[in-house]
Amino acid sequence: MSPTLETLRPCFEGAIPAALATCATDGTPNVAYLSQVQYVDATHLALTFQFFNKTRANILANPHASLCVTDPFTATSYRLAIRYLRTETAGPLFEVMRAKLSGIAAHTGMTEVFRLLGADVYQVLNIELLVGPTPLPAPPRPKLLPFLRRATAQLNRCVDLDSLLGATLNTLTEDFGIAHVMLLLHDETRACLYTVASSGYDVAGIGSEIALGHGVIGIAARERTAIRIAHMTQEYGYGKAVREQMERIGLTGQLETAIPMPGIAESRSQMAIPLLLAQRLLGVIYVESPEDLAFGYDEEDALTVLADHLAASMQVLAGAESCLDADVAIDSPPPTVPQDSLLQVRHFPRDHSVFVDDSYLIKGVAGAILWHLLRCHQETGRSQFSNRELRLQAELGLPEIADNLETRLVLLKRRLDERQCGIRLKKTGRGQFCLQVDNRLSLDEAS
Repeated sequence: MSPTLETLRPCFEGAIPAALATCATDGTPNVAYLSQVQYVDATHLALTFQFFNKTRANILANPHASLCVTDPFTATSYRLAIRYLRTETAGPLFEVMRAKLSGIAAHTGMTEVFRLLGADVYQVLNIELLVGPTPLPAPPRPKLLPFLRRATAQLNRCVDLDSLLGATLNTLTEDFGIAHVMLLLHDETRACLYTVASSGYDVAGIGSEIALGHGVIGIAARERTAIRIAHMTQEYGYGKAVREQMERIGLTGQLETAIPMPGIAESRSQMAIPLLLAQRLLGVIYVESPEDLAFGYDEEDALTVLADHLAASMQVLAGAESCLDADVAIDSPPPTVPQDSLLQVRHFPRDHSVFVDDSYLIKGVAGAILWHLLRCHQETGRSQFSNRELRLQAELGLPEIADNLETRLVLLKRRLDERQCGIRLKKTGRGQFCLQVDNRLSLDEAS
């Protein structure tokens, strides 16, 4: 059976450089080694365009070339006949290759040398198996389809967004064996993503944010495409991304309201998969590992399918919650709280940031919701609330379309659970929840 481009994908991980042979119009051949070959689809691949050199001149004059690639696991080599079609200098394919090149450059100490000018797209005309030494046996790879089937079954059993996010974390860690995972959701009004769940870190980082276009997560979100890096790169590190983001928008004086993004000290493999529904961005699944080459094309395929299923499930559950919103929450007598202890809460209307006992808690829509609930609780003694009544509060700033109220409530609940500051939210039914406050409240609205 003739090899297909799909079966050659291990050759494109960058472990063994590929050799590209081109020919000038006068018949003079030229061979150059490439740092990256990118699988595009069953009949196309892309090569990095980094330098204006002899290879570039040849390929523009004569689009036909020969590419030699080697499987790093079996030592099997292949020769591909390819034809140059076009160069892409922006968009998903360019960003995927630029992120990978950054990792390869850092891994090989060529950070100052490698710079992607374009992604050259080629059509694959023929694949030839080169005769050589007996191939090594391919290493065993986990069969991901059973994991994927079990994962989708777990997600299908969830009845609300909170349990859905928990099930996703569980299946990624237990079934797929990925130790470090983050789930981030998209804030369309602020053009950023916020962490709503994580696993495998010292600090959960619930509520931490990354702007679209920053780091692996932000670029995957902006371009609506999966990005996978097989080697460590400082360029796409989150500490650097967040710091540059704050400096760019002149918010270095507000670092006290920035929740640290979770992450491992030396991330050598990173993968970010966008959650998409009809090209609408809902969030991102992010996984990382301290090992090089921890994630391959198979893992990228499996997590992309899982991300699509998660996005569809989120939409279904959010719609179900909205349809079943109760008009009025049935209240019960507020629990007795200790009178000798005081919880000081301060709210800044400019960005709805909320501080509890002088320690930053949350901001944005989630902060506005919490401040509204605390004021109602203090003024009326109410502890039961409904999603529907929150949607009628103009002061919360919810968008008229796709308000994502349920995801904001999940974020707020998880952030309160993480901080353990004496304030909790507890779901009491479809579209209803309870506010629990352990101490007397002192509320202060900053000017």
